[in-house]
Amino acid sequence: MQCVDPVRNPYAPGAGQRPPELAGRGRELDAFDVVLERVARGRPERSLVLTGLRGVGKTVLLNTLRSAAIGRLWGTGKIEARPDQSLRRPVSAALHMAIRELAPHHRDPDRVDEVLSVLKAFALRVNDPNGKIRDRWSPGIDVPPARGRADSGDIEIDLVELFTDAASVATDVGTGIALFIDEMQDLGPADVSALCAACHELSQLGAPLIVVGAGLPHLPAVLSAAKSYSERLFRYQRIDRLDRVSADLALSAPAAREDVEYEAKALDLLYEKSGGYPYFVQAYGKATWDHAPQSPVTDADVRVAAPEAEAELAVGFFGSRFERATPAEREYMRAMATLSGDPDNDMDAAVPTAEIATALGRKPASLSPARDALIKKGLIYSGERGTVAFTVPHFGRYLRTQPV
Repeated sequence: MQCVDPVRNPYAPGAGQRPPELAGRGRELDAFDVVLERVARGRPERSLVLTGLRGVGKTVLLNTLRSAAIGRLWGTGKIEARPDQSLRRPVSAALHMAIRELAPHHRDPDRVDEVLSVLKAFALRVNDPNGKIRDRWSPGIDVPPARGRADSGDIEIDLVELFTDAASVATDVGTGIALFIDEMQDLGPADVSALCAACHELSQLGAPLIVVGAGLPHLPAVLSAAKSYSERLFRYQRIDRLDRVSADLALSAPAAREDVEYEAKALDLLYEKSGGYPYFVQAYGKATWDHAPQSPVTDADVRVAAPEAEAELAVGFFGSRFERATPAEREYMRAMATLSGDPDNDMDAAVPTAEIATALGRKPASLSPARDALIKKGLIYSGERGTVAFTVPHFGRYLRTQPV
């Protein structure tokens, strides 16, 4: 029998951390390879948006797609949107990185500098002209800023001009630029509108610059509210939990590389516990490995380890989010949890907001501040008008087990 060494534990339950086996995402990776090749050949292609609940691996997939673009010598940059930050500064830094990646392959350094000067002009518009000099941000671009290009102060005009000029550098070297945006639903309305307008212009020109965004399930609605044509502008891919075959592969393939096996009943129980959510698969896999004395790993090992995995999830995955909510917001979510529970389904169902108000003995309008704050914090989302659902899988089940 092979001993299971905790030092060789292969599982990685970290935020955005790539698992040892990226199972169940082959379709998305293959489709992106086609996008890269088509764009590089001047073929029309839409930008891409990944949506899904927290813990399904959107950030991991986003990073993997970026690696694929880098492997084809594309210029890339990545940002994480924040509700309290304008798009201008992070986009400036991301595109600066992308152009720097392309510059060594360009035959005309002066042409690259021209685009960098436009990028610097765009970036400097983030500064308050009436503010103190010491508070002004410098983008670290060693060329003078351009005049009359991407510097109007209107984010929509400026972003269109910037993307068009940046794409021209990629055209010159025969590749493309990909801008990756995580937590895309947190962009402000003006920034979302500008981003859609810029992608629309690029698609009409056939320019080799694409945006690859990732966000919560209501991201398509956010984009549609900004520009009605966004439904046709992006190619949407829903990233969901792993099917049974993929979840088993995510556990067994890394173990096999360490000469460790799982019994069938152990894999049965691990899928039941994790629900196929990639983050949970890694969490239960790590705890089970640490508790298993030898190979093959049994269902008894899983049962011994499960409380440790659940305790870790309760603190790091569920509890940290619950702590961010105010007492009024927690009351709202507890009512949601009670109403969303389905004994025949491990998924938390969407709940009509009117039912939440009834359960709390309140008028629906009085609960709007709590609902809006929870949406802004990324704890719930409104997939359909008049309903809300948790962004975190099994969050309702977690809340239903917590003392009031």
